[in-house]
Amino acid sequence: MNIKGKNAIVTGGGRGLGKAVALALANEGVNVAITGRNEANLKAVAEEIKNLGVNAAYATFSVDDESAVKSGIESLAKDLGGVDILINNAGIGDFGTIEEMPSETWEQVIKTNLFGVYYAAKAVYPFLKERGEGDIVNVASTAGLKGGPNMSAYAASKAAVVSLSQSMMAEWRKQNIRVITLTPSTIASDMSIQGGLTDGNPDKVLQPEDFAEWVRDILKMNRRALIANGSIFSTNP
Repeated sequence: MNIKGKNAIVTGGGRGLGKAVALALANEGVNVAITGRNEANLKAVAEEIKNLGVNAAYATFSVDDESAVKSGIESLAKDLGGVDILINNAGIGDFGTIEEMPSETWEQVIKTNLFGVYYAAKAVYPFLKERGEGDIVNVASTAGLKGGPNMSAYAASKAAVVSLSQSMMAEWRKQNIRVITLTPSTIASDMSIQGGLTDGNPDKVLQPEDFAEWVRDILKMNRRALIANGSIFSTNP
């Protein structure tokens, strides 16, 4: 399916996975709006997107603030002329033992990673419903399929995203809205490298562009086909 001319919003699009996906979609002729908390990063990436010959926009807000998400999404939809695709990518990773991690930190991971997905999808839904079709890609993690030590907050948040996504799919698929839940393993993003999860070796470890190509190809599938859940791993890390 040709996705040229579609309008996409990528949360957390100023760096890492979000940036890679935004540029991959722009290379396919998709108009892309990005969100995040760092305006300088967003402005720079928006310029890269424009240089690929498509429309670009950005909005600066934190996905844990529902009113900011709603107003930001509405503004971006107006800038683009509608929304066809949401890439729900924004998230944070704080790692530590249950004993030692402050409760406030634990709660913030849940607030950002789970509520952020919920707020953004809920804000985009009316636009997709009006169009009579659309795509929502929720980025979870293999950590949400199986927790491990020192990642209780992150794993719990991503497990909740998986479950939330399944409910979204069940509710919205009859309106031709595809809700796609992706569970990547460790990717050489800033978060995973800074968190000590990987050294980012490009010969061994998944890179953001690998994830972006995967997202692009899933979106290009015929609309009769829905990848409900999918995982991607490094072959031989």
